[in-house]
Amino acid sequence: MSDSAPKSAYELAMERLRQKDKEASVEEPSLTAKQKASIAEARQFHQAKVAEREILHQAALAAARTHEEIDKLTEELRRDRERLTKDLDRKVAEIRGDRPA
Repeated sequence: MSDSAPKSAYELAMERLRQKDKEASVEEPSLTAKQKASIAEARQFHQAKVAEREILHQAALAAARTHEEIDKLTEELRRDRERLTKDLDRKVAEIRGDRPA
């Protein structure tokens, strides 16, 4: 028996994709130091914005009086997180050169 832990479905899928890419001679371009730094900065900015939004959400929840208000605030937080994540994904794709800036 192997000593390695069982792999998750995600890990197995990623291995299969890497193997297909290898067979098709698809090579993922490596990132420059500047690109890596820009991506790290974008991710850090995203984390800060999400944290800020969550703090504001907690303050608003404390002032909420009804279940409807709480539901509305929670939905707003969900939409804001989704928007921020899409913005991050777009920014990272631009940095990597996947899409025009």
